[in-house]
Amino acid sequence: MEPNSLKWVGSPCGLHGPYIFYKAFRFHLEDKSRILSLGDFFFVRCKPEDPICIAELQLLWEERTTKQLLSSSKLYFLPEDTPQGRTVSHGEDEIVAVSEKVIVKLDDLVKWTVSDFSRWKCGLRAVPLKPAVLRDLGRNGQGEALQKYRESTLNSGLNFKDVLKEKAELGNHHVFVRLSSCDVR
Repeated sequence: MEPNSLKWVGSPCGLHGPYIFYKAFRFHLEDKSRILSLGDFFFVRCKPEDPICIAELQLLWEERTTKQLLSSSKLYFLPEDTPQGRTVSHGEDEIVAVSEKVIVKLDDLVKWTVSDFSRWKCGLRAVPLKPAVLRDLGRNGQGEALQKYRESTLNSGLNFKDVLKEKAELGNHHVFVRLSSCDVR
């Protein structure tokens, strides 16, 4: 895969008019191949001067006639990065959801994606499980439970087995962000 190319992961999950819907896509970020799938949370910066925020990938589709790849995401900001600013009513780890979805070309979404989020101070840090920990989980019977938990978090009714398989092959087991460590308003 070329460094700047985008590729759908898994089979299409729906058709409507001129649109083909997908569950995930593969892209490169800092010379590493990565996969984002529906429901994943990750850090983005819409413009260089904008603050980092969290995006939740909600929809992926291709317009058949123009072959344009599109995405819909919901954005979450720290209160201090909103026009109203942080107030005493905001919790320490609270983030604010933008009410409207953001629809952008998929290549623009990839350009917005941020891997250096050292300035983000909200919530707990999510860390990937080390291979040794995964092996130990498999030995004591918890590996299957962990996999079932991962699959249960994708409760959309779509079959994500093909996407999970490709993520596992990449070593891309974790989502960039664990939103559960922040309070969403």
